[in-house]
This record gives sequence, C-alpha cells and structure tokens, in this order.
Amino acid sequence: MKGCLSGAGAHLLIVVLFHLRLGSSACPCEDPALCNTISGTRDFEVFVFDVGGKSWKSYDWSHITTVAIFGKYDPELMCYAHSRGSRVVLKGDISVTEIVDPAVRAAWISQKVDLAKRQFMDGINIDIEQEVEKASPEYYALTDLVKETTEAFHKEIPGSQVTFDIAWSPDCIDKRCYNYTGIAESCDFVFVMSYDEQSQVWSQCIARANAPYNQTLTEYDKYIHMGINPKKIVMGVPWYGYDYSCLGLSKAHVCSITKVHFRGAPCSDAAGRQRPYKVIMNLVNSSLSGILWDEEVEAPYLEYKDPHGTFHQVWFDNPRSISLKAAYVKERGLRGIGMWNGDCLNYSGGSIAQEQTEAMWEALIPK
Repeated sequence: MKGCLSGAGAHLLIVVLFHLRLGSSACPCEDPALCNTISGTRDFEVFVFDVGGKSWKSYDWSHITTVAIFGKYDPELMCYAHSRGSRVVLKGDISVTEIVDPAVRAAWISQKVDLAKRQFMDGINIDIEQEVEKASPEYYALTDLVKETTEAFHKEIPGSQVTFDIAWSPDCIDKRCYNYTGIAESCDFVFVMSYDEQSQVWSQCIARANAPYNQTLTEYDKYIHMGINPKKIVMGVPWYGYDYSCLGLSKAHVCSITKVHFRGAPCSDAAGRQRPYKVIMNLVNSSLSGILWDEEVEAPYLEYKDPHGTFHQVWFDNPRSISLKAAYVKERGLRGIGMWNGDCLNYSGGSIAQEQTEAMWEALIPK
C-alpha cells in the first residue's frame, strides 16, 4: 500500500531518526573507522593546544600525538587527527569550591565522559589554574577529581588519556598549592605550563623573559626530586611572548614597567600584553634593535618605539631558546613536549613565514 513502510523500512527510519536526535553521535568521518578511539602510547609525546579556527590544517602532523581542543569542537579536525594516529581530547575545567562535593564531581565527570563519547574524542586535559591552599578541602578534592576522572575515562573509553596541566613550579606559584605528586600518580601524565613565569614578580618591576632557561629547568628538577616519574612529565613551552610598555628604557636594556599586582605579588607580567610569535616576528624589521639575546636567561627579546613615542620591550621564545629546553627533555627522559598554542604561528604560506614556522615545529624535537 502506498505510504506504508515495511518492517525493515520502519526500522531503518527509527535508526535514522535516532541518529538525527543524537546529532554528533553519528560518526562525522568519511571512514567510520576514524571514529574509533586512538589508544596506545608513542615513544615521544608532542602535545598541541588548538584554540579554534582552521590553522590546524597547516600544523606539522609528522610528530603530533595529542591535540587538546580549547576552542570550538571541529569534527573535521577530529577525523583528520585520527587519520594521523593523533589523539583529540576535551578541555576540562570546574570551580575548585564546587568539587568538594563528591556528587558534583561525579556529575561533572559523567557529563565529560558523555561529551567525549558523542564527539568521538580520546580523553580529557584538565586545566584548573585556581588558587588552592595546601591541605584544604579543595586540595584533597582536586586530587580526587583527577583520580576519579581517570578511572571513569579509562573504564568508559578504553585506551583514553587523562592529563592535568600543572604550574611551572611546585612552590605554590600563583597560590596554586596542589598535591602535585598525587595528581601525577592519578592521571596518565602532567603537562607543565612553563610560561607566564613572571606572573608574580617580587623583586624589581622590570620586563623579563617569559620562560627563562635556568629557572624553568630548576623547577623540573624539583618535580622529579619530589618523586614524579619523568615519563609522566610533558614540558610546555610558549609560542607567544610579552610586549611591555617601558616607563623607562636604559642603555643596558632595562625596561621598567607599571606595577600590576597579582595574587599577592607587587608586580606581574599582566603589565605586558601577550603577543603570538607571528606578530612578534612582524615587529622585527621595524624594531630599533632587531632580535637581541640575553645570555643569562637564554632568551630572545627586541625593542621598538610605538607611534606615540613609547619604548617597548618584547620577550619571547624562538627556535634557539626552545631547542635548549627540548635538549633537557631528552637528557632527563621526559615524556615529551608541547606548546601553548598551535595557532600562534604564521601559516599564510609566504616563504619567510613558512621558514619561521617550520623552524618552530622542528625545535620541539630534541636533536
């Protein structure tokens, strides 16, 4: 009879309607196999944060192992990353005051697991950078959150990966007094955010390197000395820098900056403005100095004058400074390296931009 469906046809319609209702639960990839979880570990982790847009199409995928989605979810990115054997993971963030309640933790974890399943993702990167006092209820709850999240993801999505972003130093930096050893034990590995190291300046208020070499590596030694297995540590490096307006700029290249308080400290890098590497490179030719190098902190910087006549000093990382840190990763046997963030480079395709961008990707891999 016209207009009636057979039993098989009715069943097919129900299946189609079910997938339409679930939306992203239907595999968005041309090859359904690309919606399978990426499992197993690679010898060297290269961890990339993506903040949205389509720059990912120009990433150097030859070494990438994990992409953490901190922008809008892009199913095309998920499909492509999986085709290259790379994991794609969620961002996880929640108020530390809320997670003291076990029921809130359980509900949050359940929601994240369900989201990861619907989007065919391979885990979660927990990025909580809030103040926590040592031995407080939040201190213990944060460790419990990491442990419970790891257990849930590993159970519900076999082969999935759970990671946690930790401060560049274990010494209660920015009042983040976390149980770092407990957190590291409770997840697959930790990503050390070795940047914004001038977030609390207790001495002279002057422009400084974003991630000074000796200071950075000293803090990794502390983490290892605390008992964290080097194979559970991924080094984070910045693909951006800070542009400071100088209240005064001396001949010895000392740039005094405005006092901006942060979490108890009298000065902070908040006096500066974050600039991606691609923007900094565009400043080089019009700068007063070209790229300078500070031997003490093993970092590049440059100086320029803006149209209003104000002197600026810009501190950043480049292939030379990143290569030095990557060498430490190899020397100490760390799990790998990564950056904030993958979209800071110039992927426009011009010959100079292409050379600069390729050099930044290559610097991540220890020679």
